[in-house]
Amino acid sequence: MTRYSIPANLAALSTIRQLLTQACREAGLDDAASYRLILAVDEIATNIITHGYQEQGTTGDIAIAIDASKQRLSVLLEDTGVAYDPRAQGMPTAEDLGRPLSDREIGGLGVFLALQGVDRFDYQRHGEVNRNTLEVDLPQGKG
Repeated sequence: MTRYSIPANLAALSTIRQLLTQACREAGLDDAASYRLILAVDEIATNIITHGYQEQGTTGDIAIAIDASKQRLSVLLEDTGVAYDPRAQGMPTAEDLGRPLSDREIGGLGVFLALQGVDRFDYQRHGEVNRNTLEVDLPQGKG
């Protein structure tokens, strides 16, 4: 498992993307699955930065742990921002997705799309720490 601590600011998103791109390549993940995982992590990290820290008037770090096994690539994002379960907002329904953008509620679509792109997602709050875990299955024989 490889661990990093990155300042929770929007400029750090490119560093997170670079770390994930390398991890996906090393794990043997194809381009499409890599893109979906990177997009999902980017969406969660952006929410941590903007909603967990900036909107609260605080700063902090995002701890990132990347772990590749023979079966899956896991990414753990931890932060000490305000408690927020990305699934709590409620996912858009098929009816919501069929409406024009101008008729939809703002928010939630990015998280919905992100979580659709990974094989597993989990959120937990441990004390003052948010833990978002995203996992994708690897092709057999890789890792």
